Amino acid sequence: MTEKEIKQLQDENTFLKKKVERLKDELVRMVSRNLDLSERLEYDVELRRRAQVAREIMEGYVERQRNADLQDDGQLLALIEMRVEKERPHLRPDFNADDLAEMLGISKIRLAQLFRHQTIHRTPDAYIDNLRVLTALRLLREQPNYTIAVVAEEAGFSNVRTLQRRIQEAIGMSPVDYRVMLTRDNAFRKKSIQTYNKWKPCNPLRCMASSFSLYSTHCFESESLSLH
Repeated sequence: MTEKEIKQLQDENTFLKKKVERLKDELVRMVSRNLDLSERLEYDVELRRRAQVAREIMEGYVERQRNADLQDDGQLLALIEMRVEKERPHLRPDFNADDLAEMLGISKIRLAQLFRHQTIHRTPDAYIDNLRVLTALRLLREQPNYTIAVVAEEAGFSNVRTLQRRIQEAIGMSPVDYRVMLTRDNAFRKKSIQTYNKWKPCNPLRCMASSFSLYSTHCFESESLSLH
């Protein structure tokens, strides 16, 4: 290799080294710029998150203030029924009177006084229990394939034993007996309807039997959320 060729290679090597250094510098600048952009993006996201939290806090404060100004018991009862029917919080096993007061934005004392003086349930917890009982009765009617454990879970009871005790207190029979009664009554009603169709026009005694069957079937079918 001639001296000229060696010098040419050295020049090329020097040029490549300088180019590599320039690329390194550019890479460092790009990384720095990306880090800066990332920090700005994170800052913007954090600002938006804080703004959203502040907005939610303010909206909750406004709602609590508005609800706290409800001096009329009728308006407050209507608000309770509307929120419960819409959100159905009683289906959560841990939902209690304290949670109901917080949901409405009123004090626990105000809520307790309202139920004590204006409802048949006397206490907020009794009202919540009643909602769960009504839900359980509906599930026992409409979902015959549900086990008692599933009914308890879906209705918001913490365990099967509590469900059984509440159902027994409410209607005087266990969930299993209630289902047996429904099955027997449905069969009796079907037979009554067949008899009615066979003996048209029916005599008063047959009509009375059919009416009694229909009444006994529907006696627990109302799942009203009314507080009165």
